Amino acid sequence: MATAVSTSLERTYRYLRIGIAGTVVAIFVAIAQAATTYGWLTSVSDYFYTPARDVFVGALIAASLALFALSGRGAERALLDAAALFAPLVALVPTTLSPDAVPGVTVPCEGRCFPPAYEADVANGVAVYLVLGALTLLVALVLAALGQVSLAVVWPSLLVAAIVLVATGLTWAFARDAFLQQAHFVATTAFFALFAAVAVRNAFPRRGPQPTPLFRGLYIGIAVGLVVTLIAYVVLLPGADSSGIPVVLIVEAIALALFFAFWVVQGIEKWPEPDPTILAA
Repeated sequence: MATAVSTSLERTYRYLRIGIAGTVVAIFVAIAQAATTYGWLTSVSDYFYTPARDVFVGALIAASLALFALSGRGAERALLDAAALFAPLVALVPTTLSPDAVPGVTVPCEGRCFPPAYEADVANGVAVYLVLGALTLLVALVLAALGQVSLAVVWPSLLVAAIVLVATGLTWAFARDAFLQQAHFVATTAFFALFAAVAVRNAFPRRGPQPTPLFRGLYIGIAVGLVVTLIAYVVLLPGADSSGIPVVLIVEAIALALFFAFWVVQGIEKWPEPDPTILAA
């Protein structure tokens, strides 16, 4: 039963969920504004190269921090923590472009490739990402040594973080061209795939209160929608520039809308819970 006066914990979880949903609205508004000047580009990610860049990057970084705060317990903790690791890479490593895809951005190839003028920006972002990631792991280990964090509980998240950070660092150091060409695509795919798994987990939690048939159906629908859009994204991206229709833009917009829907649905479902964690004890 909902309490007459919400606790600080309840408000924190409620506002974080609302805030994550709000990041999607911010991205859509920024893209719509940029589209009045640049038109409808091939994909949502292409708007990184327009004035929408600041909002795009800021929204994804904010979402990443909120995901860490909402990561909950058990397997869902590892899933959301992993998604939080990939979100900054989506923001900091822009997508490849085809020639003339974005006015004013030079691409030295016939197919999709990374604009060299942005490599210094990526280098700065990757360095910050790796340093902060390493510091986060170090802090977690120190807290575990002090008895403030149980390694038995958080080790999956720490293992995933270590793997992602090592893979990012090694690829950046020894296969930079491949990193610039593929990192955005891999991070985007991983991010939404993880959220499909999170939606399934919410539909069939192993512990705690079970969702009503309505909420279970909504979670399953979101998961199925994310899987379908991911398949379409992988299949359509290579030929996106030749179709004449921004199909990848539409697919990515649907994926973002489903991400938004997940947080709205979960926010409504868990709003009255006295213990509003992702996975109730």
